[in-house]
Amino acid sequence: MTEASHDDLHHIGKRMTDRIDPAARSRTMAAIRSKDTKPEKWVRSALHQQGFRFRLHAKKLPGSPDLVLRKYHAVIFINGCFWHQHDGCKAAHLPKTRPEFWSRKFACNVARDQKILYQLKVLGWRVAIIWECGLKKKHRDTTLQQLVSWLQSGAEYFEIPVYDEFSDL
Repeated sequence: MTEASHDDLHHIGKRMTDRIDPAARSRTMAAIRSKDTKPEKWVRSALHQQGFRFRLHAKKLPGSPDLVLRKYHAVIFINGCFWHQHDGCKAAHLPKTRPEFWSRKFACNVARDQKILYQLKVLGWRVAIIWECGLKKKHRDTTLQQLVSWLQSGAEYFEIPVYDEFSDL
């Protein structure tokens, strides 16, 4: 579709067609979880096995962190690379259908995440962000070991993986 024809569709209020029917799309979207995801369960299990105790999804804290470790004054977010737009990650792509919608949605998600990090910092909480791609099988053990080290270190912020020019992930 050319850019002009896309603009024409946009102006007359029509949407680009989806590749699957609305009922199937609804089922797919309904299956996307915000709590108790596999990556979250892996982190919870690993921390619990090492003796860490935590609360889940504390609604009284900004952003309802996935895990709250009061003893360490730390919170952990396990973020999906797509939904939270993990910088430098292959999974953080912009869908080809309705790119304007997705671009706005992702920008709002990223802005909200930054606001939550700031609010937690002001409240004195230490914050860890574990990206879903860092919990893939080949990286999982290393990621979880580094998370435990961070918890014990007292450092203010932790994020893994971080993609930059020094990364080999």
